[in-house]
Amino acid sequence: MNTNPVWRESLQVFFGEGHGYAAYFYTLIILAPIEFFSLYLPSLDSQMWSGSASLFKVCAVTALLLIAYFTLRVANQEFAPWRFQSIKRWIREQGQSVRAVAQGQLGFLTLHVFFSIFLCSPFLIWAAAIARTSPGRVAGALLLLFFYSLSYGVWGLVTLALWERRSETRQVFIRCFFFALVIGSALMYLPLNPVAFLLAYLGRQELSPLKLLGTTWPATSVHFAFHFLLAGTGLAAYVWALRRQVAL
Repeated sequence: MNTNPVWRESLQVFFGEGHGYAAYFYTLIILAPIEFFSLYLPSLDSQMWSGSASLFKVCAVTALLLIAYFTLRVANQEFAPWRFQSIKRWIREQGQSVRAVAQGQLGFLTLHVFFSIFLCSPFLIWAAAIARTSPGRVAGALLLLFFYSLSYGVWGLVTLALWERRSETRQVFIRCFFFALVIGSALMYLPLNPVAFLLAYLGRQELSPLKLLGTTWPATSVHFAFHFLLAGTGLAAYVWALRRQVAL
């Protein structure tokens, strides 16, 4: 991966030149006040350090929404877009293969998600300690954050490959996609919603199964099947869009 020029370019732009720090700053500057006020506003008394049992739930849901949203924006190259070479230039002028471009962009997307969760971990672990959340539940929540962020983030790469020269179209699409997915999944079948599933997981609650065509499907199976399908469809669409760049 270190020899992949697409990977190296992303590292240089985001970390070398510091253009990507804004995404991490916004995540932390929103998460920190929410955690603080969730802890202190309900009970400003001598027992305030015992915290609320729901503190970790609030922080985990906030981190989920923030990391998933900014992952879509990072994949869409909304931070310092002028510093990135176009996909068409990588393939046609630099002689990079579709596989090399995909590996570089997907690799950096994974690194971004991991780094975002790493930055949020101190806040989440602190909240979990106050709320007396078990280490197993904390680890499971972090894995869910990683899974959701990658499942949604790949669609930012799809928009980038499809409408590379139409930045406004890409920005509108990923915002509509994100909010439609979060709200639509809750309206269609609540266990599909990542927020509802995360809250149920942390609260050890059973979600209602899906009854379809005379068969009862467990909510957990339906939830993960939906998100694997979402991620798989996104990857397939991304590869198709990259190959389309070669054919144009």
